[in-house]
Amino acid sequence: MDEDRTTGAEGGTHTTIIERRGGGGTILLAIVLLFAVAVGAFYLFTMAPQQNAKDKAIAGAADSVSRTADKVGDAVDQNR
Repeated sequence: MDEDRTTGAEGGTHTTIIERRGGGGTILLAIVLLFAVAVGAFYLFTMAPQQNAKDKAIAGAADSVSRTADKVGDAVDQNR
């Protein structure tokens, strides 16, 4: 927002002073950006370990199924 102020002087000349004042939009933008970074960091640090734990559990279950299938296959081969 600009504010114009004119002062008069002798001899017919005048001086115009323009004062610039910020509207506060930069501060608001910085706060929103900081909030977005905080939410992203929270998501990264809380959700990533949970996903890793799920992946390890699934891999362990798949390994167990594989070992069980091998045992069943061996048992079938011995009965032939």
